Amino acid sequence: MSMSCKLVRYTPDPERTVAMSARLCYSPIGAAQLEEKITDEQAAKLVRKLVSMGHFSTLEHVTFTFAIEGVSRVLTHQLVRHRIASYSQQSQRYVKEHDFETIVPPSIAKNPETKAKFDKLMLKIQDMYNEFIDEGILAEDARYILPNAAETKIVCTFNARSLLNFFSLRCCTRAQWEIRALANEMLRQVKEVAPVIFENAGPTCVSEGVCHEGAMSCGRLQGILAAKAKTEAQK
Repeated sequence: MSMSCKLVRYTPDPERTVAMSARLCYSPIGAAQLEEKITDEQAAKLVRKLVSMGHFSTLEHVTFTFAIEGVSRVLTHQLVRHRIASYSQQSQRYVKEHDFETIVPPSIAKNPETKAKFDKLMLKIQDMYNEFIDEGILAEDARYILPNAAETKIVCTFNARSLLNFFSLRCCTRAQWEIRALANEMLRQVKEVAPVIFENAGPTCVSEGVCHEGAMSCGRLQGILAAKAKTEAQK
């Protein structure tokens, strides 16, 4: 089953909202008047300055809501660890899993023998789950045998500051493959509606020019720094 991620709601004019909020801190006039006076160019310039200086508090005024499907419980267990966000997940207590879909890891899917073993086990779990339900076991108890591979659906809302942190961790090549794929797709979509806020978003090698993985580093930073040095030399 393939992953689906859709940005379904977001704060209108997110970059103007951030800029207006920042200017209010130092202005004698109110937010409504400031909103009228700020041009898109001024907003973009101020947002870039705020992000470069690490002044992220005003980014919390804009939010982004995603509808996510075709992901595993493995992924959502990781996702909800990002605590500055709101989540609504499909319940295995109230939604019976009589024909649950599964997310198959690539390393299992590429090997016919392991894929066959995986499918056989999922079918066995499905049959036992259905037996439990037929025998009167409550769905909230029968779900205890369901696998981490079971497909789930979730709606999540992040503010921009929390998203930047999420991308710095989950777009990294060291992140688990499924949540990394989700993070990259979420980043692609928010860049379309808030390109200035997220223009340098991503793993810390991209956003900060540093790597915190030490000996586990993928080596991407060296390529980024080399490309930057080449660009500077050509100016």
